[in-house]
Amino acid sequence: MGRMNDQPALAHLVRRFSVAPMMDWTDRHCRVFHRILSARSLLYTEMVTADAIIHGDRDRLLGFDAREHPVAVQLGGSDPQKLAEATRICTDWGYDEVNLNVGCPSDRVQSGRFGACLMQEPQLVADCLAAMVAATDRPVTIKHRLGVDDDDPHQTLFPFLEVVKTSGVSSFTIHARKAILQGLSPKDNRTIPPLDYDLVYAAKRAFPDLEIIVNGGVQTLAETQGHLQHVDGVMMGRAAYQTPAVLLGVDAEIFGEARATSRHQALAEYQEYMEVQLQAGVSLPLLLKPVLGLFHGQKGGRLFRREIAETAHKPGAGPEVLSRALAHVATSPLPPETVS
Repeated sequence: MGRMNDQPALAHLVRRFSVAPMMDWTDRHCRVFHRILSARSLLYTEMVTADAIIHGDRDRLLGFDAREHPVAVQLGGSDPQKLAEATRICTDWGYDEVNLNVGCPSDRVQSGRFGACLMQEPQLVADCLAAMVAATDRPVTIKHRLGVDDDDPHQTLFPFLEVVKTSGVSSFTIHARKAILQGLSPKDNRTIPPLDYDLVYAAKRAFPDLEIIVNGGVQTLAETQGHLQHVDGVMMGRAAYQTPAVLLGVDAEIFGEARATSRHQALAEYQEYMEVQLQAGVSLPLLLKPVLGLFHGQKGGRLFRREIAETAHKPGAGPEVLSRALAHVATSPLPPETVS
């Protein structure tokens, strides 16, 4: 896996359904597995800082498999020049979209003056995005919160959108929670601040020319369909990772296309990918991490997960770990409604 220029970026990305960028989760192996489950979902990398891309190991940070398309890279930073340079590099690597993170609430991100704290500096956000837009022919987008700390999002969100859209960016993914930068951990920030989907819907009504995508707390494709009555797209986070079988229904239920695969077919395809990666030196536990929740709620699903968790790290373990884990689950096909 190296520079991926062999497939041109898509002229028009469809963001009707996407899988959120999640640190320590949506790595390149996870994205390959998610792509096997759904051909149409837009996939995102973990957040990568502009400094890391400029100065770091680009193959490790940016390398991806051609089958991941459409795939977007998410950047972190607050220096327009650095973000522009990182955007040029990501364009050269073949990403279909470049996204700016203005939603991460971690202390490390705050100390670097990026992430959610940037919502307090909308003009700087606009300057960063404008620099990124000027540096690429790919779509540039933003992911952000409703507001931060003591903000009243009903007073601050729309002015934020008004300023930021002057950058030329027209696609906004809104995590429908505030970020509490003082007093809540990043984990708590994903669950404790209350969701306010109605405010995201109101943003779409107030800015009909913007593409508004809702994120936060979405668990099922039925919920996704409900949101799509009000906004342009839905970004699913933890549910897509913890219960990845939900992605099996995306192509049919969200895009009206035939369901392409089943759990067992997906694992058979992913096992072929795993074997190549193992030969390249990738660790087995890292490769199996994305499949752990595939049979969540199904007969034998707990044993499937336990088999992998308890044996994948042992010396000499190989693809047979997955074969043994599969022995715990039924091989009969499951009806489509069980995946959502």
